[in-house]
Amino acid sequence: MDLLFLFEWIDTSMLAELSKAYGGVFAVVQTFHLGAMVLLGGMILVGDLRLLNIVMADVPAHVVLKNTERWVGYALIVVIFSGIFMMSAVAIKLYYNMFFLSKMVGLFMGVSFFYFIRKPLLNTDHSDLSPWSIKIVAIASILIWFSVAASGRWIGFS
Repeated sequence: MDLLFLFEWIDTSMLAELSKAYGGVFAVVQTFHLGAMVLLGGMILVGDLRLLNIVMADVPAHVVLKNTERWVGYALIVVIFSGIFMMSAVAIKLYYNMFFLSKMVGLFMGVSFFYFIRKPLLNTDHSDLSPWSIKIVAIASILIWFSVAASGRWIGFS
């Protein structure tokens, strides 16, 4: 399915006009976007490194996960809304950018993995799970989110 019509609509929307006309607004939104990405990545990484017993081994994993999951949700909301605003300024350019497509696919995979695999699996009693399955989930999570960050970073270089 070709989504060019959607990108063309976004490029001519009122949101795009605002993002193109006011550089200061764009800069503030970008600041929130970057801060939310740091929060998102940090919370995912802290939770996954705790599952791997690399950090905070003296704190029960379920406590760390419970505290980080809430912040992941908040960060995702800010990342998505600020990302839509920023995307509107260069929508047509992003349509032809393969790194943007890979970032969106990776973001979808990361969010799906977090909410449909990692969170339900790890909200059960960890003693019922194999230590290796917990480590595999943590490593898979780190790899998925690293690919999102890497492809997002390459958008600016292409």
